[in-house]
Amino acid sequence: MADKPAKVLIRRHSGVTRVTHWLNVLALSLLLMSGLQIFNAHPALYWGPKSTFATPWLSMKKEEVAGEPRGITTVGGARFDTTGVLGWSGKAGVREQRGFPSWATIPSYRSLADGRRWHFFFAWIFVINGLAYWLWSLWRGHIQRDLLPARDQLRARHILHEIATHARFQFPKGEEARRYNVIQKLTYLAVIAVLLPLMVATGLTMSPGFNAAAPWLVDLFGGRQSARTIHFLSASAIVLFVVVHLLLVVASGFWNNIRSMITGRYAIEIEGDRA
Repeated sequence: MADKPAKVLIRRHSGVTRVTHWLNVLALSLLLMSGLQIFNAHPALYWGPKSTFATPWLSMKKEEVAGEPRGITTVGGARFDTTGVLGWSGKAGVREQRGFPSWATIPSYRSLADGRRWHFFFAWIFVINGLAYWLWSLWRGHIQRDLLPARDQLRARHILHEIATHARFQFPKGEEARRYNVIQKLTYLAVIAVLLPLMVATGLTMSPGFNAAAPWLVDLFGGRQSARTIHFLSASAIVLFVVVHLLLVVASGFWNNIRSMITGRYAIEIEGDRA
């Protein structure tokens, strides 16, 4: 007889969580790509109420460098040659001036009007889906039970330990895998309670119709251009979250994680006697 870990399937994600998760994947993907199409209409960002065209804090444009067109991305006082990707992209010989390349935008052709149609349509799907998730989660206690960190999890030593184990790609097993660790809880809360609502609020701030109904929102974010910048930075933070999230999904067991988000069942290892 030898003690070997046995795998047991547990119920990890409810049907509502799974459905809203995949709808978010669809909505956010198309919001991002259509948002880049809108950004391409004026690929520069500013702080304050107005566009100070001479001094953007970020810009992507074509410039002549030594008699050759190059894509130049400026961030603050730093300049980067991003030819082929940002500012001046496309196949060699048929490149065009645009902030983000055609493969990253919806639609792929240049059209501010069509980009806005795609963006607003999926913005409604995102908002309705998000409200449904929040209302259901609060009603069923999902947020309170599964996402709010316990007091002992918020101790500095515990948080540092979790950061260290994640950095070494060591993931919880057995009973510890039944619940989210403190890093997951804090990250998910930051995304669903801060970043995503911030994207919605700053998006509304850029709507002239909504400005007329709630002019205080523009002042809250320091002006329309500041709201546009915060909207862009929030979207960038969400992209960063998704990249890290996908890396950890792969590192901690790709098929196990995908199965849990499709069927709700997640396999954990428990100690037991097996012949």
